[in-house]
Amino acid sequence: MAEIMKTSHIPPSNISYVSVVRKSKLYPFLYTLFIFLLLFAYLYGEELAQLVGQFSQFSQLDAEQPVPVRLEKKEKLPFVIDELDDGESCNLFSGKWVRDEMTRPLYQEADCPYIQPQLTCLDRGRPEKDYQFWRWQPFECDLPSFNATMMLEALRGKKMLYVGDSLNRGQFTSMVCLLQSVIPPQAKSFVKNGSLTVFTAMDYNATVEFYWAPFLLESNADDAIVHRISDRMVRRDSINTHGDHWKGRDIIVFNSYLWWMTGLEMKILEGSFKDEEKKVVEVSTEDAYSMAINSMLGWVNRTMDLTKTRVFFTSMSPTHGKSQDWGAAPGGNCYNQTTMIEDPNYWGSDSRKSIMRVISNILQEHQDDVPVTFLNITQLSAYRKDAHTAIYKKQWNPLTPEQIANPVSYADCVHWCMPGVQDTWNELLFAKLFYA
Repeated sequence: MAEIMKTSHIPPSNISYVSVVRKSKLYPFLYTLFIFLLLFAYLYGEELAQLVGQFSQFSQLDAEQPVPVRLEKKEKLPFVIDELDDGESCNLFSGKWVRDEMTRPLYQEADCPYIQPQLTCLDRGRPEKDYQFWRWQPFECDLPSFNATMMLEALRGKKMLYVGDSLNRGQFTSMVCLLQSVIPPQAKSFVKNGSLTVFTAMDYNATVEFYWAPFLLESNADDAIVHRISDRMVRRDSINTHGDHWKGRDIIVFNSYLWWMTGLEMKILEGSFKDEEKKVVEVSTEDAYSMAINSMLGWVNRTMDLTKTRVFFTSMSPTHGKSQDWGAAPGGNCYNQTTMIEDPNYWGSDSRKSIMRVISNILQEHQDDVPVTFLNITQLSAYRKDAHTAIYKKQWNPLTPEQIANPVSYADCVHWCMPGVQDTWNELLFAKLFYA
């Protein structure tokens, strides 16, 4: 108000003159400021751009390691060529099994020489093959048909790796069987070397590989052949022990579940397996599993360029070791089961929901920073008590008379006959890879 009163005493005839004087005094200052800004931009423009760029980077899971630039949400994931008919509204993992003798199985057991003898059920005496004639049908859309040539073209000059336990090895074998049928005999090879198994499609300069790491972290069960250890232990902060062997892959499919199911607690080694005196702590299985998944994501985040590569995680594979779970008399399991479970809400006691929540929550929490595609095969596989290897597999040790008299006692209700359920897992992977 005081300023207004002071101005109001200036005679009207002098107002324009005062304005001009004030403006004229500003010109040298503005000119100097303009020259200064031009000079600053010229001298420090590059550093300024880098400084601004740093503020736009996403947060890192491991601040000590460099991370690749992540995808923006609106960008398509690598390898995606189209969307499903119903777009994101279609949940591929919610559906039902339908009988299909026209298109199933996707290959014949006898035509794929790479199936382990633990999974060749017909060759090992299974008397029927009804388990082969079922196709997964999502409720909201159709699952794209697996196209081996299309998959091989996408893998041309690239490497695909499955990492995990024997169930992931089964999924790897399924993918090899799906692809090898369109490759001439002289243009493919299959080589095992310790923890790593490599299938090569020579004309495509492509490999599909499996790496044995049941806990993902370093453990006392890392021998690819001799690993039947009841007192299991994993080493903290040891993802690079195996991770150094995963580098350079374009698609990685992780899994890890079954080996964690040793009880309610898990032993964690704080030092090295070479230490004479080992420091071991016990934590809940959920906390130990969370540690491993976060370590995996940290490795992916700092090692893989997610603008060019894809990462999948296959959820826990259900077992069928307790017949009372599906309403049958106690004492049975998957042995002699030839029909699937009809209850759409079925969930077996061997599938720990707390572990499912751990993986779902962690992947969801870091989805923007580390976009891992979750293959939720648990519920759809839980219906298939008919599709396990049971007693129709290679037995590593001679059966005792007691076992022979009671087949339930040695039935394998963990692994799956091939062809079968695990081919569907790869059909889902195929759909998510190209039609996410």
